[in-house]
Amino acid sequence: MVVRMRHTRAHTANRRSHHAITAPRLSACDKCSSPKQNHRACLTCGSYNKREVINVLVKVEKKEAKRKKKAVAEGK
Repeated sequence: MVVRMRHTRAHTANRRSHHAITAPRLSACDKCSSPKQNHRACLTCGSYNKREVINVLVKVEKKEAKRKKKAVAEGK
C-alpha cells in the first residue's frame, strides 16, 4: 500500500504535541510522610491505605543476608 499524501512537518508536530511524558504525581504517605505514587504501596514503610501490606524489615534482612553471603564468597 502506498501513502497517497505526505504529512508535512507541521501536521506531524501538531499530532505529536500530546505525546509528551509527564512526571508521576506524588503524594505524602499517611504513615511516614515520605513521597509515594498515588494508589501504590509506600516503598519506605510498606503501608497502603493506613495498613501494612509489605513487610519492609524482611526485605531489608534478606538483602543484608545476601550481601554478607556474597562478601564471604568473594573473600575465599
